[in-house]
Amino acid sequence: MTLIRSNVLPAIAAMIIGSVLAMSALVGAARAQQTQDSTVPPPAPATEAQTDSTTSTDTSSAPSHQGAYSVEVTGSKQWVDTNIDLRRGEKLQFTAEGTITYADAKKNRFGPAGIARGFADLIHQYAVPNGGHGELIGRLGSGDAAEAFEVGASGSYTAPVAGRLFLGINQSMKDATEAIGSFQVKIKVLDQGLSAADAAMIGGPAETSMPEITSALLESIPRRISDQNHKPGDMVNILIVGTEDEMVKTFTTAEWVKVDKSVSGTLMAGLMDTFEKKDYLTMPMSTLYLFGRPQDYGFAHAEPVRVVMSRNHLRVWKSPYQVEGRPLWCVAATHDIGFERDQRNNGLTHKIDPAIDGEREYVNQTLSGTGLVAARGHVVPKDPLITAKTATGGEFHSDGRILVLVLEQADSKAQ
Repeated sequence: MTLIRSNVLPAIAAMIIGSVLAMSALVGAARAQQTQDSTVPPPAPATEAQTDSTTSTDTSSAPSHQGAYSVEVTGSKQWVDTNIDLRRGEKLQFTAEGTITYADAKKNRFGPAGIARGFADLIHQYAVPNGGHGELIGRLGSGDAAEAFEVGASGSYTAPVAGRLFLGINQSMKDATEAIGSFQVKIKVLDQGLSAADAAMIGGPAETSMPEITSALLESIPRRISDQNHKPGDMVNILIVGTEDEMVKTFTTAEWVKVDKSVSGTLMAGLMDTFEKKDYLTMPMSTLYLFGRPQDYGFAHAEPVRVVMSRNHLRVWKSPYQVEGRPLWCVAATHDIGFERDQRNNGLTHKIDPAIDGEREYVNQTLSGTGLVAARGHVVPKDPLITAKTATGGEFHSDGRILVLVLEQADSKAQ
């Protein structure tokens, strides 16, 4: 659970949100923020929207080795199902044309490159936070954990794992209700990727047993992390096997960001990102302990602007153990969903989603979708943790399983 001293957190929240709202006023009142679809837990930065299967192919899955496709992406939809199933390593070239019009006269008629972002865009949640407003975008898969990428008027993309290709518009739900027009997108297959058999491994490697994670190893790892007073808190719910560089690369490739370590750093970075019209994602998290020392890394995957109260986040510790000669990292992942009273001191603290397994699987999906996970599975320790309270007094529940991700070795990826 994220904890920031009660006399500091409101100031941070007020400064960052206040800066955004003040600058938005310079360009006029922004439209009301869209309501995010939360049909697939846990909530994620990218909004889930309607899909449309209108393409030049029929409505069944198209063979990814066809060579070329034409897809119409209408402005009234945020996501269009292309009906194209990609193989891992398949490389595509996109070219797009056409125009879309919004009701706002200031943003009338734009092409696939979208509209340059302004300060008012900071209070909206777009699938690609720093992409152009109204830009043509894509993603692999339909779930909330699917990471969106920019396409624009032209661009290339290589599928890191097998999955269904979707194209969409980097816009709010409200934008979609007012939009008129469409983009015509031509897709050319430059490289067919790996064999057809690999296409069955949608979203990453298939689930497998983890015999290398022995019962003795699991018993040697504390079930829970603790605060500075040794009060037990969040659950250790993920184990990662790989080097430090491999671990960091996998998180950053999945668009998780390193979290600021100091409040002063937060204030400066928040202001700089506001001036640069970027979404600020790196609000610091409190220091917690495992193996008698603070976390080595903090990562967050957040909803823009709402980051002060809501984000996916986790802490990572390097354990004193190795698995088949490679470092073992321990992760405690939770999802902040608001604020609550810290029962230790009556201060203000973040409230986590008590169904913490959702965050474990969100991490599973985002990291496995990078193509950098060689194997994955779940293990059940002796006397699994089913329910407990965090260090600040909030309750959480779990099925007791721990996710294990074995990362691709850097030298094998280079071959």
